[in-house]
Amino acid sequence: MGIWQKKERFEALLCGERADRPIVSGWRHFIDKEQNAEDLAEATVSFTKQFDWDWVKINPRATYYAEVWGNTYDFHDYKSVFPKQTRAAIQIPSDVWDIQVKKATSSAPLAEQLEAVKQIRQGLPDTPLVQTIFSPLTILLFLAGQSAYVKNTIYGSESPVSLKKLFTEQPAGIHRALHAIASTLADYVTELEHAGVEGIFYAVTGTAHPDLFDEPAFNEFSRQYDSIVLEAARGKRILHTCGAYAHPERFNDYPIDGISWDTFAAGNIGLTAPLKATKVGGVDHSLFAKNDINSIRTQANEALRLTSDEPFILAPNCSIPVNVTDEALGQLHDSVFEKEIIR
Repeated sequence: MGIWQKKERFEALLCGERADRPIVSGWRHFIDKEQNAEDLAEATVSFTKQFDWDWVKINPRATYYAEVWGNTYDFHDYKSVFPKQTRAAIQIPSDVWDIQVKKATSSAPLAEQLEAVKQIRQGLPDTPLVQTIFSPLTILLFLAGQSAYVKNTIYGSESPVSLKKLFTEQPAGIHRALHAIASTLADYVTELEHAGVEGIFYAVTGTAHPDLFDEPAFNEFSRQYDSIVLEAARGKRILHTCGAYAHPERFNDYPIDGISWDTFAAGNIGLTAPLKATKVGGVDHSLFAKNDINSIRTQANEALRLTSDEPFILAPNCSIPVNVTDEALGQLHDSVFEKEIIR
C-alpha cells in the first residue's frame, strides 16, 4: 500500500491487522457546546482539526440517553460533566414498566445527535467517526437516579431508588425495560450508520465493577442486552469498560473489534493482557488535568513499546478532563510520531 489514509488505518487496525503506524485520538466534553446539534458539531470539528486526530469519538452530553425516557436536567448547573438532575424517570420500582421502545428518528434527544453526526461528517469527510453508546444497564441506572460510576452519586439525585429494591421487587419489569432500551439503541445504531459513522464506542460504564454487580448479576442484566445493540452495528465496535475492576477479559467473547479500559485503575490488567480485540488506550486520562506533559509522553511511549508487535490505538483510558491544556493534547498526538514506528 502507498500512502495510508485515516480511514484505511482505522479499518486495518480494528480488523486486527497492522498499518504503517498506530493511530491516536483524544476526546473530551464541551459542556458549553453540547446543548444542540450545531454547537456540538462545530466544537467537535474544530477540536479534531486543531489536533489532527486520526479518528473521532463523538462526546455528546453525558445525559442524553436518559433524556430519551424522561429524565430532566438543569443545563445551567453542572458538576464536572454532569448537569444537575431535576427529575428521574424511575421514582418507584414499578416505574420500570413505563420504559418503552422508542424510534430513534422520533426521539428528540436521539434525532438531535443524528443531526450532529451528519454535520460532523460534512466537516470531517475523511476522518473516521464513532458515536458513544451507553449500555442498556448503564442507562437504566441513570433513569433510576443512580450513578453508573462506583462510589459517585448523580448530581441532584437526593433519594434515588435503591438498586436492591429495584432489582428484587421488579425483576420482570427490569428485563422488559432493558429489552426496550436495547431495541431503541439497536434502531439508533442503524440510523447512525445512515448518518455517516464508521462505528460505535460502546460504554459499559462501571457496571462490570463488583460493588455494583457481581458476575452472575452482570451476566443476567447486561450480556443479552449488550448483544442486541452490538449485533445491530455493521461498522466497527469499540467497547469501553469503565473504571476500576473493569474486567476487560470478560468481553473476549463479545462481538467487538476494539477494547478500551483504564490500565492504571485498581484491579485492572495492563496492556500486555491476552485480549482478542485491538487494544485502545494506554495513557492515564487524569494526567491531562495536571498538564503532566512528561508523564503523558512516558506513558504513551511505554504503551507503544508494549504493543509494538500488535495493532494498537493510542488514546486516553477515559474521557479527558475539561480543563485539559492544548500542550497536553498536542503531546498525546505527537507521541505516535516521536516513536517513529513503521508497520
